[in-house]
Formats: sequence, structure tokens, C-alpha cells
Amino acid sequence: MLAYAVALSIHVLRASIWVGGHLALLAAVLPRALRERDPARLLDFERGYETLGLAALAAQLVTGLWLAYHLLGSPAHWFADHPLARVIQLKLALLLGTLLVALHARLRVLPRLNAASLPLMAWHVRAVSLLAVLLALAGASIRYGGWFH
Repeated sequence: MLAYAVALSIHVLRASIWVGGHLALLAAVLPRALRERDPARLLDFERGYETLGLAALAAQLVTGLWLAYHLLGSPAHWFADHPLARVIQLKLALLLGTLLVALHARLRVLPRLNAASLPLMAWHVRAVSLLAVLLALAGASIRYGGWFH
């Protein structure tokens, strides 16, 4: 039980860092960068947040997989027709979406970021922020047996 409490605490605290960082980017940094057409604002935030944010996401991945195993057993059970399994499925799909959007931003958009491509980067920020919030809400729903009763 202690291991579960520790893993859940790490998972929630790291989710707070991930979600909070993206909401700060979305609410404070992005509007100013768009208004001023200044990609340096996003790049500065990215440089400062990247290590912390990626470490938080990695910790969430490790603890999330452990928690799913603790709740449902082997990964074969994660894809069953069960309310908790459906939340795990949703979280895995949202995680995959997050990784795809983030990789596209990292590999294709950020290296060529300029005033003209700033709106494209804004869509990436919005998408990852939305996915982060949905991941957090899905995780919170586990406490009540999931959204899918």
C-alpha cells in the first residue's frame, strides 16, 4: 500500500508540473508571443521548461504504467471491457497523441520557428495543453471508477 501511495503521489505531483507548465505557456507566454510576433518568447520558455517538463512526463510514464499494473494486472487486462481499463486505454491514447504532437513540434516546427510559423506552433501548444488537461482529468476519474461506467 505504501508503494502505491508513493507512486500515486509522484504521478500526481509530476502531472501538476506537466499540466501547470503547459497551462502557463498557453495562458501567459503564447498570447504575448503571438501579439508581438516574437518566437523568442516561446523558445525562451521552452529552454527553461524542457528539462523539468520532460522529466515530469517521464516520471508520469513510469509511475502510470506501474499504477495501471497495480490496479489491473498485466497489460492484457488494460484492454478489457472494464471501466478502469477504458480509462487506461484513454490515457494511453492521450499519451500517444501528446508524444506525436510534441515530436512534430520538436523535430519540424521548433527548428524553423519564426514569426511566420508562430501560428503553427500555437496550435501545437494548444493541442499539448488540451491533451495534458484531459490526461489529468482521466487520471482523476480513476478515483471514482472511471468515466465509463
